[in-house]
Parts: sequence; C-alpha cells; structure tokens
Amino acid sequence: MGSFITFPELLIWLPVLAGIASFFLKKPGQAKNFAIFISLIILGVAVASLFFTDDTKYRSFNRVNYFWLKYIGNSFYIGFQGAGRLLTFLTALSFPLVFIATQKQGYKNPAAFYGLMLLAQAGMMGVFLSLDALLFYFFWELALIPMYFLVSIWGGEKRIQTTFKFFVYTFAGSLLMLIGIIYVYQHTAQHFFSDHTIADHSFALQAFVQAQLSTTEQSWLFWLFFVAFAIKMPVFPFHTWQPDTYDQSPYAVTMVLSGVMVKMGLFGVITWLIPVFPAAAATYAPVVITLCIVGILYSSFIAMVQDNIKMLVAYSSIAHIGLMCASFFAMTSLSVHGAMIQLFSHGVNILGMWIVADVIERRTGIRSISGLGGIAQKAPALTLFVVVIALANIALPLTNAFVGEFMMLGGLFERNMWYAIFAGLAVILGAVYTLRMIQGVFYGETNASTETFKDISLSETISLLVIVFFIFLFGVMPQPIIDFTKEAASSLLSFNR
Repeated sequence: MGSFITFPELLIWLPVLAGIASFFLKKPGQAKNFAIFISLIILGVAVASLFFTDDTKYRSFNRVNYFWLKYIGNSFYIGFQGAGRLLTFLTALSFPLVFIATQKQGYKNPAAFYGLMLLAQAGMMGVFLSLDALLFYFFWELALIPMYFLVSIWGGEKRIQTTFKFFVYTFAGSLLMLIGIIYVYQHTAQHFFSDHTIADHSFALQAFVQAQLSTTEQSWLFWLFFVAFAIKMPVFPFHTWQPDTYDQSPYAVTMVLSGVMVKMGLFGVITWLIPVFPAAAATYAPVVITLCIVGILYSSFIAMVQDNIKMLVAYSSIAHIGLMCASFFAMTSLSVHGAMIQLFSHGVNILGMWIVADVIERRTGIRSISGLGGIAQKAPALTLFVVVIALANIALPLTNAFVGEFMMLGGLFERNMWYAIFAGLAVILGAVYTLRMIQGVFYGETNASTETFKDISLSETISLLVIVFFIFLFGVMPQPIIDFTKEAASSLLSFNR
C-alpha cells in the first residue's frame, strides 16, 4: 500500500470529488467553467502517468491496494493493466474536449449536468483501473447510473422510453456478469493479506485468471460475461439500444457514450473475458467473429440509407466497434495489435464526427442530410475539419485509423480469408455513407436553413484542432502508439491456447 496519492487514485478521486462539488455551484457559468478546469487537471494527471510506464521502476506510482472487504478476499486494488493506461488517457482527453466543444449549449440545472458528467468519468476511470472483480463491477455500475439521469433528464422527446430500454439492456447484462463473478470467485484460491488475514477466496484479477475452472464451466461462464460486454460495446444482436440512445441524448452525453463508454465492453473482453476463460474464448471465437461481421455489414448498410446525421454516426460507430471486437477474438499478432491501436484512434475520430454534428444542429436546428446543403460556402474552416475527420473515419492512408484498420484486416486474413473479405466490405461501405453525408450537407446549393450558417467558434476550433492533431500524429508516426500498446497486446496473445 502506497504512502502517497498515486496516478490511479487521482484519476478516480478527482472527478468523484469534483462531481459532488459541482452540485453546489449555483452561479451562471460556474459549473461549466469548473468542469472544464477539473477535466484539464485530470488530463494533466493522465499525461503525467505516461512518463511512468515502467511498472518495475514506478510501481508505487501506478498501483495501490487498500483493505476493503478483506474477509471475503476483496480490496480496493487499482492500477494500470494492459490497455488501461491508454483508455484512461482517452477518457481524460475526451472530457475537456467535450466540455469545451459544447460549452455554448445551455442546460437546465447545469450544476447537476456537469456533476453527473464528472461522476460518469470517475466510473469509467474506475472500470479501466480495477484489478479486483468486485471493484470492477462496482465501477461498471457507477458509470451507468449518471448516464441514466443524463439521458432521462436532458434528452430528447423520446428520452423516457429510450432510457428505459438502455437501462434494462445494460442492467440485465450487468446482473449476468455478477452471477459469473460470484461463481468464479468460489473457484479461486485462498488470498493472503499483508496483515496476515486469510480469505478463503479472492476477487483479485490474477486470482480469477488462475481460477480452477473446467472446460464446461468456462463455456457457460464465458457467455455470462460476453453478453454484458457485448451489450456495452454494442455487438450485434445486442445493439438495438444504442442508435436510439445516441439520437435522444444531449450531444455531450452522446460523445462520451460513443467515444469512451463503449470501450468499457472491449476492455472487459481483453482484460477479463479472454484471460479468465481462454479455452472458451478459443472455442467460441468463430461464433463471436461471425456475429461481429454480421453486425459490421448490417450497421454499414443501415448507415447508407440514413438521413439523420446522428443515426448515421451511431451506426458507423457500431461497425467500427464490431471490427475491433472481431480482431481481438481473431487472436493473431496483427489483429490484436491493430485493435489496441484502434481503441484510441476510434475514440478520437468518432468524437470529431459528433462535434461536427453538434455544430451543424446547433446552428440550423436540423439533423437531416436532405434538409441541409452548401455549408462549405458559409463555413470553410468547419468544412476543412470535417473532410479530415471523415477521411480518418474511413481509414485513409496518413490518418490514424489507417494503421489500425490495415493491421486488423491483415490479422483477420491470417485467421480466415473470408473474415477479412466480409469485414473489408465495411471499409468500402463506410466511404460510401460518409462521403454521401459530406456531399449532402456541405456541398451543393445553400437553402433557407444554411444561408445564414456561421463558421465555427474559437472553442469549437480548439477541440477540432486537437482531434486533427492526433489524426495526423498517429497517421504519420504510428510507431509511438504501436510501442505503447505492444506489451498489452503481447500479454493478451499469451492467453491464446
């Protein structure tokens, strides 16, 4: 147990305390400015942690383990594990970008809105940092609760039924996972604490990995965990809550759901599902990959006929997440390394797409492609940004997504040629619906809705500039992120047996 505050502790406690404090801020603009300030501090902590990645030298900075319910083998054990550091950085980067880009939005009761957003950030940070199964479940639920209120209070006209569906899906998946956690816990070895306390079993991640489970037990436990993670990503056919939730949520909430929260499911797959149930993961990999590819094609075809910009981006996100999930289960060196890179790249790119959609709807009150047109004539800066982000979204060379998608498709080809062929169709379809959206919204003649369109503000420019910076940085120089994720990818591949 460390004698000082560690990076993981700061990444959790800062948004928790700030989120609670936000509820008591009453002056106009105070909650918004406070949220931006705190989110920038959290980003600074996440950036600082990137300089202490050597766990053998800086373990006291990167891990902490406090006694909690020690008599049942549970502790407040958090630290950077595998892709956790990458995803905590993505979370820390996303929130200030979201707050800055959407600061023109007016919310009723902004103190509560920003307080709940910060609490949601704390929950997501906890998921990516938990090294204890019970703690992982606690933060998994903590991230869900603020999102429920954010959508149900500040959402669109159909927010109540949408939120109900979102809650039922995710809560049902969580209960299945809890059943699985309790069962695996009963099959772990004794746990010895530093004060000589002995627990019959343990919730520690390493104890779960070493649990004595038969092949039959792994088989049904695998599906309990997978359904929970598949709902969160989401993967076909567990995806039906997502498009409506994205459509009805405020843009700031949609950005967090799409850019960060879906990564909780992927993180669960690579940190808990495959390492704890390696035999079942190998057995059912073809089934999961097939579901993912069906979802990729299904969502891509649906996106092609969408007139609603929000729904188009939502289905685009499903396709990209499906490709990452399929690549992790392909378990080849190329596919896993590519998916690790794409965890970050997708978060950045989809965030850019949502910011652009928010700018358009806030200025015009319209989210239908057919109701827009000619924005390029009125907003050249926005058009330049959207072209770059769109090209990254379809994985054009020299953009950040190209490296990851190329490796993922190459890895799927190694596993099975047909996987790569059908998954590769999504790249073509992605280009079709993305370019159709750009053409319909930005080019052609202006109409009554776009004739007075104003170009992006300073705050929107700052957010989009940061996104474009990362698009080109890792598109031109991908080696740093490849090196950064190499250890996590190699660790996951070690379970391929």
